[in-house]
Formats: sequence, C-alpha cells, structure tokens
Amino acid sequence: MKTLLKHFLAPLLILTFSLPTMAGIFDVFEYPDGSTRWQYVANFSSGMLIIILSITVTFLIFSQRRLAKSNRALQDMKATLEDRVARRTAVLQETTEQLQNREAYITNIVDSMPLMLIGLNRDLNITQWNRVAKEITGRSQEHVMGKNLWEVYPAITFTPEQVKAVFDSKETTTLKHSQQGQYSFDITFYSLHNKGETGLVILIDDVTKQVKAETKLAERDKVSAMGELASAMAFDIDSPLQNISSALTTAKEQLSKLASETQPDLITTINRAQQSRQQASAIANNLLQLAHSHREEKQIADLRPTMDNAIELTRKLFSDMDGFRFESIKISRQYSEKITSIPCFAAELSQVFVRLLRSSFYALKEIQPSAKAPEIHIELSEFFDSLWIKVRHNGKCLSADEQLDIFQPFFAINADDDIYPVEQRLSYSYFIITNHHRGHMAVTSDEVYGTTFNIQLPLN
Repeated sequence: MKTLLKHFLAPLLILTFSLPTMAGIFDVFEYPDGSTRWQYVANFSSGMLIIILSITVTFLIFSQRRLAKSNRALQDMKATLEDRVARRTAVLQETTEQLQNREAYITNIVDSMPLMLIGLNRDLNITQWNRVAKEITGRSQEHVMGKNLWEVYPAITFTPEQVKAVFDSKETTTLKHSQQGQYSFDITFYSLHNKGETGLVILIDDVTKQVKAETKLAERDKVSAMGELASAMAFDIDSPLQNISSALTTAKEQLSKLASETQPDLITTINRAQQSRQQASAIANNLLQLAHSHREEKQIADLRPTMDNAIELTRKLFSDMDGFRFESIKISRQYSEKITSIPCFAAELSQVFVRLLRSSFYALKEIQPSAKAPEIHIELSEFFDSLWIKVRHNGKCLSADEQLDIFQPFFAINADDDIYPVEQRLSYSYFIITNHHRGHMAVTSDEVYGTTFNIQLPLN
C-alpha cells in the first residue's frame, strides 16, 4: 500500500497543484482575458481527487482481501503446524514413556537378580551396578557409575588383566572363587558388542549354599556307604566270635574236669581269649552303633552323659596283650554345674570322645612302665556362646609335626611324609567336629603340661 501511494498518488497530487503554474498546457482553465477559471480548476481537482481516492480505496479493498487471505493461509499453516507438533509431541511422549517403562523394567529385572551384576566398558569403567552389588560392596550406584571398578572396590576377586583377556577373546568365561567351608562364588564374564561399542557384563553368583548342599549330600552318601560297610563288618565279625566264645566255654568246662599240671595255664589262656572275644564283640557293637548313628537327625543333648557313656565303652574296647588296660588309667572329670544342652549328633560325638580316649590310651601305653601314674583329665565347661571340651593325658607327647599330622586323613599325605600312625589319627573326629557340628578342634602338647585335645562347639 505504501508503495502504491508513493508511485501513483504523490505524482498526481504534485501534478494537480502544479497545473496553474504550467502555461500553455492548461489553457482550458483560463479565460480569454487570461484570468484563471478557478471553478474548472476546483472541479478538475475534485474529480482527480475522487478518482485517486477511488483507486486508493479499490487498492485498499484488494489489499485487505489479499491480507485476509494471507492471514487465513497463515492461520491454516499455524493450525497445521500446531497439529503436527502436537501429534509429534504425543508420539515423542509415548515413545519416551515406553523407553522409560522398558528401562524401568530392565532395571527391575537387573535389581531383582539374586546375584551381583557389574557392567564395564572398554576403559574398565562401571556402566551397570545392581542392588546386590550395592548390598555386598556398600557402595551406591551414584557413587560408582563411570568410575574404574578397582578404584571404587579394590577388594574384587578378579584382576584387570583377566577382564582384558575376555575383551580380547570375546568369549564367555567363568571363574570359580572359593574358600573351603566358608564361601563359593561363580564369576561369569559376558562380552558385549554393538555397532563398534564394546562392553562387558560380570555376574558374580554366590553358590555357597548350593556347594554346601552338594557337599553335604556327597558326605551323606559316603557316610551311608561307610555305615553299611561297618554294619556288614560288625555282623561278619560277630558270627565267628560267637562260635569262638562257644568253643572256649566248652573247652574251659572240659579242662576243669581234667586233673593236669598244665590245667591252670590253659584256663588262664582261655580266660584271656574270652576277654579278647568280649573286646572284639564290643568293637563289633560299636561298629553297629556307628552305622546306626548316621540315620538320625540332630537332637538336643547334654554332653555329660554322652562323655560318661564314651568312657564306659572305652573301658570295654581297649586292653593290651601286655596287660595294660584302660581300666588301670585314672580318669578325673571336671564338669561345670551348668552345661547347656546343644543340638548335635550325640552318637557321632560319642565316637569322637571314644577316639580321643583311644589316642590317650595308646599315648599312655608308650611310656609304660613309668614312675608317674597314667591319668586322663576330662573337662566340660561353657564359655560365652560355646561349649568347651578338653581331654588331657600325661602320656607320650606329640611333636610339632605330629600335631599337624594327627588330624590329616591317611590319603592326604605321602607315604614318605607319614609322621603319625594312620590307625591313631583323628581325621574322622576332626571331620565330625568341624563339618557336622561347625566347631573347632585343636591339640597342644609339651612335656610339662602333657597333651590336651581342645574342642569348641557352638551352643546354637
């Protein structure tokens, strides 16, 4: 519009007002005497002004229409753009929500896993850290993300070299980390590859309970087989013993009817044979008890009667052909008045006590005859959350090597390194205390205080 006024109206106005000054061109506006016909000038100027105004109004109308059309087009474009933006915003929000839901779902899966999950990039910086990792290490995800694993958790059991080897090999690798009887972990490395980006996922699974259950099952199978073998041996031993006992009784009755100089010696020999038969029968019965003991469950028991029964059983089991008998050993007992009953396998602990007394018996036999009387001191006491059992004797002492060797199974040591006699070792007793009852067992020995076997059993 401004352009129209500039190019058309301005020249017309100038032309209109300059007409009186132009001689010869506008003679029509003059009288013959040369005076100006102002009425003509006024009429012409008014007409021109009306024409110009009409043209201006016409242009204004058309401009207004074009402007309205442009405004409508702009409004339509605006509405279209707003609609497109709204739709794209809705799609973007929906996509964002889906991504957030999927991310939350994956995070929940990762955090719900009952094992430790760690994600690493090529620079060994942490990219993933789940809830179990936080609970085990005590370090939150915000504290460790983007940092080097060995800087935030130096106690991790594998090395950077092992992780780099997995990156290079691009193969799934599994490591095992365990401490016998305490913990077991399976560590698995998964190498990830996605459009040039390399990462690693580490899964650390605590399989301690599983390994213990498998070990316990294997032990139960072994013990069951051993119990079956012991039961069969006891039966096989007892049958000929009964025949021997019957034959000895018959021979003794027949000898008592004969008058002979050798009769007393023969009767003495038969009596010794009968004592040996009774000892062998007691051994067979002990084997049967051992076989049956593996079928029971843990029960609450007071260990004082268990120890007393073990002492009485040992009296029947052990005697020496040279005349040294367990009955000749002085047994002193020191039991605390208050002893808490504990959950245990009483029959197994009875076997442990019998083996300790057996070891003491043979150690005392080694120094016979001796000026000092053979003695075994037994002590049961309660201290804090444990029950303590001590068996001390004044027999032959154990050397430092023998103290280490006595609890080792016979197959764990080379024949050349065999220090302590196999038949007198206490590996089975040690196994019962440490594995079946989660206790501790040790031995101390010197010339002044004698040899003491120490057993610690948890009250719970």
